[in-house]
Amino acid sequence: MKIICVGRNYVEHIQELNNEKPEDPVIFLKPETAVPLKNEPFFYPDFSQDVHYEVEILVKINRVGKNIDEKFAHKYYDEIGIGIDFTARDVQSKLKAKGLPWELAKSFNGSAPISSFVSKTDYPDLQDLNFRLDLNGETRQLGNTSLMLFKIDYLISFVSRYFLLQQGDILFTGTPKGVGAVQIGDRLTAFIEDKKMLEIDVK
Repeated sequence: MKIICVGRNYVEHIQELNNEKPEDPVIFLKPETAVPLKNEPFFYPDFSQDVHYEVEILVKINRVGKNIDEKFAHKYYDEIGIGIDFTARDVQSKLKAKGLPWELAKSFNGSAPISSFVSKTDYPDLQDLNFRLDLNGETRQLGNTSLMLFKIDYLISFVSRYFLLQQGDILFTGTPKGVGAVQIGDRLTAFIEDKKMLEIDVK
């Protein structure tokens, strides 16, 4: 199983980090070890003093595919979920300044908590899907998939040109505005529409 992540897919998030709007999807990977064990908290890494939360809608790939035409991409996933792309922002800033890859800031142990997955048919329109992240009971991120620069089916098509997609692969589709720092003792709760899907403590 591989975790394929999309950066800079919501305009207001691009603006809040003073990044450039991309012409193509910005793609990076996380290893399986980025997913915490079941019921395990997020352990704050000792190499960072500025870890940020980024809530994202997830798609689970259901079959093998490469060079997938966008019009057929919907056949390659049946389930969606929600997850958090934890980012060591201070580490990322140093890497970006040197033109280096982001993996040390994005792909460390436990950096990708994911919810259980539910059928995409539970929702009438995946391109008009509300989701949010609460920090200690206060909403910090509120997004809607209609605001994606690159829609889910396009992302699957694009990624499949470079990586063979396999059953069980997970696609993180990008985060909306409102990212911010977490501290030890925080509790993060993620929702799709008004259904609680994920809760994780910071230790």
